[in-house]
Amino acid sequence: MDEVLEILENNARISLEDLQKLTGKSKKDIERIMKNYEKKGVIVKYKTIINKQKTDNKGVVALIEVKIVPQKDVGFDLVAQRIYRFPEVKSCYLLSGTYDLLLEVCGEDINTVASFVSEKLAPLSSVRGTATHFMLKKYKEDGVILVKEEKNQRLPIAY
Repeated sequence: MDEVLEILENNARISLEDLQKLTGKSKKDIERIMKNYEKKGVIVKYKTIINKQKTDNKGVVALIEVKIVPQKDVGFDLVAQRIYRFPEVKSCYLLSGTYDLLLEVCGEDINTVASFVSEKLAPLSSVRGTATHFMLKKYKEDGVILVKEEKNQRLPIAY
Protein backbone atom coordinates (compact mmCIF):
# COMPACT_ATOMS: atom_id res chain seq x y z
CA MET A 1 0.00 0.00 0.00
CA ASP A 2 1.11 3.54 -0.70
CA GLU A 3 2.97 5.33 2.09
CA VAL A 4 0.47 8.22 2.20
CA LEU A 5 -2.45 5.78 2.52
CA GLU A 6 -0.77 3.89 5.35
CA ILE A 7 -0.19 7.08 7.30
CA LEU A 8 -3.75 8.35 6.73
CA GLU A 9 -5.22 4.98 7.70
CA ASN A 10 -3.58 5.31 11.11
CA ASN A 11 -4.19 9.04 11.54
CA ALA A 12 -6.73 10.76 9.30
CA ARG A 13 -6.17 14.07 11.11
CA ILE A 14 -2.46 14.33 10.35
CA SER A 15 -1.50 17.72 8.96
CA LEU A 16 -0.17 18.14 5.45
CA GLU A 17 3.06 19.46 6.96
CA ASP A 18 3.53 16.29 9.02
CA LEU A 19 2.70 14.13 5.99
CA GLN A 20 5.30 16.09 4.06
CA LYS A 21 7.93 15.44 6.74
CA LEU A 22 7.14 11.73 6.96
CA THR A 23 7.07 11.05 3.22
CA GLY A 24 9.54 13.59 1.87
CA LYS A 25 6.97 14.63 -0.74
CA SER A 26 5.96 18.22 -1.44
CA LYS A 27 2.73 19.64 -0.04
CA LYS A 28 1.31 19.96 -3.58
CA ASP A 29 2.20 16.34 -4.37
CA ILE A 30 0.46 15.13 -1.21
CA GLU A 31 -2.65 17.20 -1.97
CA ARG A 32 -2.68 15.83 -5.52
CA ILE A 33 -2.26 12.23 -4.30
CA MET A 34 -5.05 12.60 -1.73
CA LYS A 35 -7.42 14.27 -4.20
CA ASN A 36 -6.72 11.49 -6.72
CA TYR A 37 -7.44 8.78 -4.13
CA GLU A 38 -10.68 10.53 -3.15
CA LYS A 39 -11.74 10.85 -6.81
CA LYS A 40 -11.03 7.14 -7.48
CA GLY A 41 -12.93 6.07 -4.36
CA VAL A 42 -9.82 4.64 -2.68
CA ILE A 43 -10.29 7.11 0.18
CA VAL A 44 -13.99 6.95 0.91
CA LYS A 45 -14.24 8.72 4.27
CA TYR A 46 -12.10 10.15 7.02
CA LYS A 47 -13.24 8.50 10.23
CA THR A 48 -13.01 9.04 13.96
CA ILE A 49 -13.20 6.02 16.24
CA ILE A 50 -15.45 6.75 19.22
CA ASN A 51 -15.53 4.54 22.27
CA LYS A 52 -19.31 4.61 22.71
CA GLN A 53 -19.04 2.80 26.04
CA LYS A 54 -17.68 6.08 27.43
CA THR A 55 -20.54 8.20 26.06
CA ASP A 56 -24.19 8.57 26.98
CA ASN A 57 -25.11 6.48 23.92
CA LYS A 58 -27.77 4.01 24.98
CA GLY A 59 -28.20 2.32 21.60
CA VAL A 60 -27.45 -1.31 20.83
CA VAL A 61 -25.36 -2.93 18.13
CA ALA A 62 -26.11 -6.34 16.68
CA LEU A 63 -24.13 -8.53 14.33
CA ILE A 64 -26.56 -10.41 12.13
CA GLU A 65 -25.56 -13.39 10.02
CA VAL A 66 -27.81 -13.73 6.99
CA LYS A 67 -28.24 -16.79 4.77
CA ILE A 68 -29.48 -15.79 1.32
CA VAL A 69 -30.26 -17.33 -2.04
CA PRO A 70 -28.16 -15.65 -4.74
CA GLN A 71 -30.10 -14.35 -7.72
CA LYS A 72 -29.55 -15.61 -11.24
CA ASP A 73 -26.99 -13.62 -13.26
CA VAL A 74 -26.19 -11.19 -10.38
CA GLY A 75 -25.25 -13.53 -7.53
CA PHE A 76 -25.23 -11.97 -4.08
CA ASP A 77 -24.71 -8.36 -5.12
CA LEU A 78 -28.32 -7.35 -5.80
CA VAL A 79 -29.59 -8.92 -2.57
CA ALA A 80 -26.74 -7.35 -0.59
CA GLN A 81 -27.50 -3.98 -2.16
CA ARG A 82 -31.15 -4.18 -1.12
CA ILE A 83 -30.13 -5.05 2.44
CA TYR A 84 -27.30 -2.53 2.91
CA ARG A 85 -29.56 0.32 1.81
CA PHE A 86 -31.63 -0.01 5.02
CA PRO A 87 -30.58 2.88 7.32
CA GLU A 88 -30.23 0.49 10.27
CA VAL A 89 -27.42 -1.39 8.50
CA LYS A 90 -24.04 0.23 9.28
CA SER A 91 -21.84 -2.42 7.63
CA CYS A 92 -22.44 -5.35 5.28
CA TYR A 93 -19.89 -8.03 4.35
CA LEU A 94 -20.03 -11.04 2.03
CA LEU A 95 -18.66 -14.09 3.84
CA SER A 96 -17.59 -17.63 3.15
CA GLY A 97 -18.94 -20.33 5.41
CA THR A 98 -22.34 -21.08 6.90
CA TYR A 99 -23.84 -17.62 6.36
CA ASP A 100 -23.51 -15.40 3.31
CA LEU A 101 -23.71 -11.88 4.74
CA LEU A 102 -22.66 -10.32 8.01
CA LEU A 103 -24.48 -7.13 8.97
CA GLU A 104 -23.70 -4.61 11.67
CA VAL A 105 -27.05 -3.14 12.69
CA CYS A 106 -27.64 -0.30 15.15
CA GLY A 107 -30.85 0.52 16.96
CA GLU A 108 -32.22 2.41 19.95
CA ASP A 109 -32.81 -0.82 21.86
CA ILE A 110 -33.17 -4.59 21.41
CA ASN A 111 -36.78 -4.22 20.28
CA THR A 112 -35.78 -1.84 17.47
CA VAL A 113 -33.26 -4.36 16.13
CA ALA A 114 -35.75 -7.22 16.57
CA SER A 115 -38.35 -5.24 14.59
CA PHE A 116 -35.82 -4.59 11.83
CA VAL A 117 -35.08 -8.33 11.55
CA SER A 118 -38.71 -9.48 11.71
CA GLU A 119 -40.32 -6.74 9.63
CA LYS A 120 -37.69 -5.74 7.06
CA LEU A 121 -34.92 -8.35 6.78
CA ALA A 122 -36.52 -11.77 7.26
CA PRO A 123 -39.49 -11.13 4.91
CA LEU A 124 -37.18 -10.55 1.92
CA SER A 125 -37.71 -13.40 -0.55
CA SER A 126 -33.97 -14.08 -0.91
CA VAL A 127 -33.37 -14.35 2.86
CA ARG A 128 -33.34 -17.98 4.04
CA GLY A 129 -32.28 -17.45 7.65
CA THR A 130 -30.69 -15.10 10.17
CA ALA A 131 -28.77 -15.35 13.42
CA THR A 132 -28.60 -12.23 15.57
CA HIS A 133 -25.84 -11.58 18.09
CA PHE A 134 -26.06 -8.52 20.33
CA MET A 135 -22.75 -6.81 21.02
CA LEU A 136 -22.09 -6.66 24.75
CA LYS A 137 -18.71 -4.94 24.76
CA LYS A 138 -16.10 -3.79 22.24
CA TYR A 139 -12.52 -4.44 23.21
CA LYS A 140 -10.85 -3.36 19.98
CA GLU A 141 -11.96 -1.54 16.83
CA ASP A 142 -10.00 -0.88 13.65
CA GLY A 143 -6.77 -1.85 15.41
CA VAL A 144 -7.41 0.46 18.38
CA ILE A 145 -7.77 -1.05 21.87
CA LEU A 146 -10.78 0.56 23.56
CA VAL A 147 -10.46 -0.82 27.08
CA LYS A 148 -7.89 0.09 29.66
CA GLU A 149 -5.67 -2.88 30.26
CA GLU A 150 -5.54 -3.60 33.95
CA LYS A 151 -2.64 -5.20 35.72
CA ASN A 152 -3.26 -8.56 37.31
CA GLN A 153 -4.65 -7.91 40.80
CA ARG A 154 -4.32 -11.51 42.00
CA LEU A 155 -2.15 -12.18 44.97
CA PRO A 156 0.63 -14.71 44.45
CA ILE A 157 0.05 -18.10 46.02
CA ALA A 158 2.91 -19.76 47.87
CA TYR A 159 2.93 -23.45 48.79
